[in-house]
Amino acid sequence: MLNAEQAGSSGMMREPEPHEMLRIIFDYAAKIANERRLEHLLKLMADMGREMIVADRCTVWLLDHQNEELYSAVAHGVPLLRMPLHAGLVGYSVTTGKPVFIDDAYQNVEFKEVLESGALAMDRKTGYRTKALMVIPFRNNNGDIMGAYQAVNKLTEDEQFSKKDMDYLTLAASYAGKSLESSLLTHEIEETQKEIIFTMGEIGESRSKETGNHVKRVAEFSYTLALGLGLSEEEAELLKIASPMHDIGKVAIPDEVLKKPGKLTDEEFTIMKTHSQVGYELLNKSNRKILKAAAIVAHQHHEKWNGLGYPQGLRGEEIHIFGRITAIADVFDALGSKRVYKAAWELDRIIDLIKEERGRHFDPQVVDVFFKLLPELLKIRDAYSDHALESN
Repeated sequence: MLNAEQAGSSGMMREPEPHEMLRIIFDYAAKIANERRLEHLLKLMADMGREMIVADRCTVWLLDHQNEELYSAVAHGVPLLRMPLHAGLVGYSVTTGKPVFIDDAYQNVEFKEVLESGALAMDRKTGYRTKALMVIPFRNNNGDIMGAYQAVNKLTEDEQFSKKDMDYLTLAASYAGKSLESSLLTHEIEETQKEIIFTMGEIGESRSKETGNHVKRVAEFSYTLALGLGLSEEEAELLKIASPMHDIGKVAIPDEVLKKPGKLTDEEFTIMKTHSQVGYELLNKSNRKILKAAAIVAHQHHEKWNGLGYPQGLRGEEIHIFGRITAIADVFDALGSKRVYKAAWELDRIIDLIKEERGRHFDPQVVDVFFKLLPELLKIRDAYSDHALESN
């Protein structure tokens, strides 16, 4: 259900705050992962999409290849519906593979004929009044279109869907396609969780005006260091998947602190430090191993080997190995990257600092492996550099 706390004085809804969006996604991801009944699973998909983009209705349409029809597996506020495969905006989106959103179904010229055979025809049958519309096709793992999400009528004051809404619904549609095809397979659910985790990690970084490529590099650094330390392939892969969430708690930090270009005051730094605890609290309620690992990383990546880190002041091997690895991976990348409050450091200066912090900030064994694997880490840094990825 859309939260009544999101309603303004006019009765219209407001967009979810970043931390509210995270809760929506993780709450539904947990429910979907544990749901085995297809009908209930589809209902969760529709509810997730509706809450993410604050729509009045969200319909999950599926393809019936045998009858060349589309049918509404789940539709808010209306009975199950069927229509010809090529009819309506949904038919257009499914047959072309293109996502579409329009501001006013009754004023739109580009899709007038399509709307007449779809949404407007349905309005005449049901008495509903369609205005804003968005349709996102979803696919199975082979890339074949299985159906589409359709969102109807934005409930915020401007009553129009945005590019951001399309991005969010596309994320939900990606989850829907994979879950529908093999909802009972744990592997598929975990693959979807990986995508959500990585996307949410990028959102956390983008709030502080950092490049999303930072989380890619930290993930690759962490994976390489984990293998170098003798962790199993499974453990290293788990850390690689979880590490992008290390700074997800920053979604709750006020902009005036998060985006401050200069040095933080003591009071501001105290606020900034809360992101580790916030990230942990967002993630630790899940029993899924990926999210449990992400909770550890978010909570402990600012702990220090000498016990002077935060938020718990853990010392030495009290810090989980995932936290110890992510700590050096994060610092190595952060120092070498331009930030709003500093220029990028030269490599020699970064190396000197890591040597100085061996046994203080960083686990001595992790530092030793870091220097052993430094040529490989530098190759990763080059391959995933902001410039290299922007040019692809």
